[in-house]
Amino acid sequence: MPIKAVLVPVADGFEEIETFTPVDILRRAGAKVVTAALGNELLVTGRSGITLQADKRFDDCNASDFDMLLIPGGPGVNELRAEQRLGTIVRYFAAASRLMGAICAAPLVLHDSGALIRRRYTAHFCTKSELPDALYDEPVVRDGNIITARGAGVAVAFSIELIRALYDDAKAEEVAQSIMA
Repeated sequence: MPIKAVLVPVADGFEEIETFTPVDILRRAGAKVVTAALGNELLVTGRSGITLQADKRFDDCNASDFDMLLIPGGPGVNELRAEQRLGTIVRYFAAASRLMGAICAAPLVLHDSGALIRRRYTAHFCTKSELPDALYDEPVVRDGNIITARGAGVAVAFSIELIRALYDDAKAEEVAQSIMA
């Protein structure tokens, strides 16, 4: 099975569970996961005060090198939404039908770039004013190349669905069984 590459942009205030869980589980599946800090520093601090040392700076990443874009939620989503280059990458992934995952408030980033038009998706209830069409009762929703999840509480299920989309059912079940999910 070929190695798949996943880009994970992170900004201060990222939600730790929504970042570390999919990064860990995708790596267990054999994916090359690259965490990319939005700023000039590789150290990024999450909403609960846990500091992540990113693999690269976001500006040093080339979108065409990645099979999937994974956007974690948390208060850092505001910084992600303001990053114009991320919006450009979302539009590139959407046009190329490349896989995108977004959890919690991160579907707002996809929304801002028009990637959620005529799509089924879920998100955290705090996004209700901007995402009134989200399926808030659904924990994880996959619509074509877009996988969304409503929050940290479903991070494992979200991660398994990311594996299913990136690889296949067999790889998803293998990893799920290995972690007893």
